[in-house]
Amino acid sequence: MDGDTLYSIGDLARRTGLTVKAIRFYSDCGIVPPAGRSPAGYRRYGIDAVARLDLVRTLRDLGVDLPTIRRVLEREVTLPEVAEAHAAALSVQIRVLRLRRAVLMAVAERGSTPEEMSLMHKLAKLSENERRRLIDDFLDSVFGGLDTDPGIAGVMRSMTPEPPDDPEPGQVEAWVELAELSQDPDFRALMRRTAEQYTAERALGGAAGLRRDAVAVVRDEAGPALAADIDPASSQADPIVSAVMARCADIVGLPDDAGFRHRLLARLETAGDPRRERYLRLLAVINGWPAPVSLTPVLDWFAQALRIRLRAKDPGTDTSMTV
Repeated sequence: MDGDTLYSIGDLARRTGLTVKAIRFYSDCGIVPPAGRSPAGYRRYGIDAVARLDLVRTLRDLGVDLPTIRRVLEREVTLPEVAEAHAAALSVQIRVLRLRRAVLMAVAERGSTPEEMSLMHKLAKLSENERRRLIDDFLDSVFGGLDTDPGIAGVMRSMTPEPPDDPEPGQVEAWVELAELSQDPDFRALMRRTAEQYTAERALGGAAGLRRDAVAVVRDEAGPALAADIDPASSQADPIVSAVMARCADIVGLPDDAGFRHRLLARLETAGDPRRERYLRLLAVINGWPAPVSLTPVLDWFAQALRIRLRAKDPGTDTSMTV
């Protein structure tokens, strides 16, 4: 059966492995039109029908719909164009399936309630544009109006979560918690104060910023005291407090007076707020970054030491801070 020989539907079925019913369906759809009819009126097909049916079966196995297959066969669209479009669609489907798998694994591991699972799935399946709007709204509430400072852009980038297309269950959980935290008005107010402190301190002069440098100074100077279990109220803590204050005052070119100490105390209490540290830890999980080292213990130690000394100099002064 070669050359100009025509084939019956049964012949095509044997050659292609498709059923007679399937071939008749494709023929009725116009995808594999008959080349002629037998004297008895039965459909007959040319050799090209074998190639067309092989292509149809391949494209159907890949999920291509029949109207698109017809357009390919009629050369209204090229096969590479169809392949590119369907590869993109499959990529989206794969991402959705991976997210669903990650959500289910997270629920299985943490024993979430139905309400938590619903929220987790809702947030996890947000499109990239929807995630961007959610985070942009948070960042705008924190940094809006302060972006004239050239250092703010870098800080904003460092606080932006970028969930991967194929997240692990832990990344899904972290994204859900971070999204909820970013919508908390109290947390937004805390981060807004942090940003305002940052820009105000940068405006003092050539210093890179009191809050950031102060944290580094406290870590370097007070870290060993914390490790040695020195009581922040003891006389052993006096030289440590003096050294930190001298270095911080030198950074910004201000005198180490009571006003400066109160200001530094406020900065450290803001920087050491556990919600801020939690955000940074969640951010690291989502973005696949190394976990940040917790500075809360050393900041708390020094803040307590500084607060005690401020109170000793002025017993009537309330040195507690609400953050």
